[in-house]
Amino acid sequence: MAHLLMVESWVGSMSRLLPRAIREGGHEFTFLTRDLHHYLRSAPEGTAHPLLGARHVLTADTNDTDALLPEIERLHSVLRFDGVLTSCDYYLPAVARIAARLGLPGAAPEAVEAACRKDATRRILAEAGVPGPRFAVHEEWADLSRAADGIGYPLVVKPVDLCGGMYVRRVDDEEQLAACVRELAAFPVNARDQRRAPAVLLEELLNGPEVSVETVSHAGTAQVVGVTDKSIGGAPAFIETGHMFPAALAADDAEAARRTALAALEALGLTDGVVAHTEIKLTSAGPRVVEVNPRPAGNRITELVRHVTGVDLAAAFVEVSLGREPDLRGGDTGLRSAAVGFLVPETSGTVESLDDSGLGAAPGVLEVGLPGPGRQVSAARSNNEYLGHVMAGDPAGLGARARVEALLDELRSGLVIR
Repeated sequence: MAHLLMVESWVGSMSRLLPRAIREGGHEFTFLTRDLHHYLRSAPEGTAHPLLGARHVLTADTNDTDALLPEIERLHSVLRFDGVLTSCDYYLPAVARIAARLGLPGAAPEAVEAACRKDATRRILAEAGVPGPRFAVHEEWADLSRAADGIGYPLVVKPVDLCGGMYVRRVDDEEQLAACVRELAAFPVNARDQRRAPAVLLEELLNGPEVSVETVSHAGTAQVVGVTDKSIGGAPAFIETGHMFPAALAADDAEAARRTALAALEALGLTDGVVAHTEIKLTSAGPRVVEVNPRPAGNRITELVRHVTGVDLAAAFVEVSLGREPDLRGGDTGLRSAAVGFLVPETSGTVESLDDSGLGAAPGVLEVGLPGPGRQVSAARSNNEYLGHVMAGDPAGLGARARVEALLDELRSGLVIR
């Protein structure tokens, strides 16, 4: 039995999957957080949050890594950790530094830091010759305006250090660019009260389908588990409205995506102790890296992979965090594809009604998560405002996406928001 230290977590599906994977692997964990109520508030009514099933639940200022390191060293001398991990992007760099300080398995801190900063990722991949969009990074308006003219409109504006598509926007002219820059400047701290970098990333707008490549890195080698497709909506935002695994791609496109993702991981140095989710646009000029995330895929992609292949990426994440070779053999699950679709609110208000009668028992449905009447919703501007989701599988082929989209169409027809 191993003992892991988990430093914070997302409160979505990974906050359930990681504790389960640790437990099913015969291990235990200590959970460290700066704000326990953040997780208590997110637990379903009448249930305990899975993170609270930890061997110990401790509090400390996880936002101050310099002060945290000696404190964790003291804890380690008593509790003896065998690995350290997190699912939350905002704490991945801190976890990498903790692992290095304690001599535990994990990727190099500088590699994780670079992957968690979109501007650093862009520079490193460009220097290594890994294809990506033309880009520029600046803080001052005059520099941003001049760079935007150089790249050419339309382009994409991004914060360098946020997640979930927050404040990522398409802009078609200087007026829209100025509005996005002002909006970003008015958001000085992230959702975990960490001060944000003031830099703004401008990128060439890439056309073509977007996919993600799910990989597991151990002992200097990254292994591709599969390629997931992605649907995008909510313009001018880029909201992920659904995914299917495996992606419905021609063999050469899938192989090009895999090669590009592996090249990106190699360039960043993410070849050990990492489960990664690398997003790629398949443009007419070839694959282009959108971003590299050094943690398991969110938005229920991890569950899609398990439903189709039997490979548990959460369990693989636990194993590589312990320095162990994960089991990626999988097996026949009876499904050839699985998809998830998200109910994305287009208006703000209160859910008055949502007819989901019989949905959970419908053929092929694997999972349903929908709100009841009275739920307050906001018009979606990122991946953080989903109203609900439906997941379905197809035992015969790549029909899971069509099944999910048909089910979502039925749900939308019965959704009333006042």
